[in-house]
Amino acid sequence: MQNKIIPLLIIWITSFWIIAAISPLNRHDWLMENILFLVFAAVLAFSYKKFRLSNISYILITAFATLHLTSAHYTYSEVPFGFYLSEVFHFSRNHFDRIVHFSFGLLLVYPVRELLIRFANIRGFFSYYLPIDVVLACSGLFEIIEWLFVMMVNPELGDAYLGTQGDIWDAQKDMVLATIGALIATILILISSFIIPKGKD
Repeated sequence: MQNKIIPLLIIWITSFWIIAAISPLNRHDWLMENILFLVFAAVLAFSYKKFRLSNISYILITAFATLHLTSAHYTYSEVPFGFYLSEVFHFSRNHFDRIVHFSFGLLLVYPVRELLIRFANIRGFFSYYLPIDVVLACSGLFEIIEWLFVMMVNPELGDAYLGTQGDIWDAQKDMVLATIGALIATILILISSFIIPKGKD
């Protein structure tokens, strides 16, 4: 039976990518933000037949990619929705980047868990613990990659690309938020395991 959801997700993210590519706030930052996205998209495309995930995983990945592309268009510290939140809740900074890092854990722990279960045969306690561990490790790794990348390619884009907004603890806070998101998602997965019969996509 043909999977109709995947083509719709591809149409959505491709269309969104094209729209986000039109007149971004900072073209150099947009290019740098899109390198990791394009690499990840290529890995998903080439591994689809051999390492196919569930529709839920692809939906969650697409949702996170949408958030990332939004940030790439405006830069993480200039997303309008973040300024709206700052006005409503009287924040001292644009917190949209915090939302994205929290969403990294919240949205991606399920696909990570699915990969570990299907292809590493992880079961029981470790099927809940290891996805959180992987998300935290990836969050830290991405912070290091971003730092190295911006220093090697264009140090002048540092604050725009990293979105620190003058916060020296920005990377640590981002990792904490990703971990919190992963913990919440894992709790929801655990609860759903008692409600939804196994084998459902």
